[in-house]
Amino acid sequence: MASNRHLGRIVALQALYEYDFRVRSNDAEVSIDEIIERNLNRYKDTIDDLDFVEALIRGTCERFAELDGKLQPLAPEWPLDQIARIDHAILRQSMFELFEMPDSKIPSKVTINEAVELAKSFGADKSSKFINGVLGSAWRNAHPEEVAEPNSEGVSKEGEKS
Repeated sequence: MASNRHLGRIVALQALYEYDFRVRSNDAEVSIDEIIERNLNRYKDTIDDLDFVEALIRGTCERFAELDGKLQPLAPEWPLDQIARIDHAILRQSMFELFEMPDSKIPSKVTINEAVELAKSFGADKSSKFINGVLGSAWRNAHPEEVAEPNSEGVSKEGEKS
């Protein structure tokens, strides 16, 4: 099942991007239910865990404002309305997955890496570094006990030079 969660995240991103774009364009006909149904029907034979994808889309949409409130302090020099829409969608989706889907048992490093891969595929040249930095900061801020402290040689327990 995990092997095609990457495709599931792409489908979720596509749905979230479309929904956000249509809402910002004042599309009175926009329906998240219709967007989800259309996208999931298109990939129902390819994606094993459609429930994960639907939960990711619905949960992210329901918490746009809350997620934006958490995102803005992480990149204060970049107001959210100035971030590329696709990067904004990746950040929202990944923040929801990181912090609001604990039952999915997906390691934080996997979620962040998937977000970076989405940014490499769909964002601008520097999007992946920006996404990695914002999500890494969010995770470290929320879980300071998991941040490795450097030893006397300046190397953390994970082998990263500090």
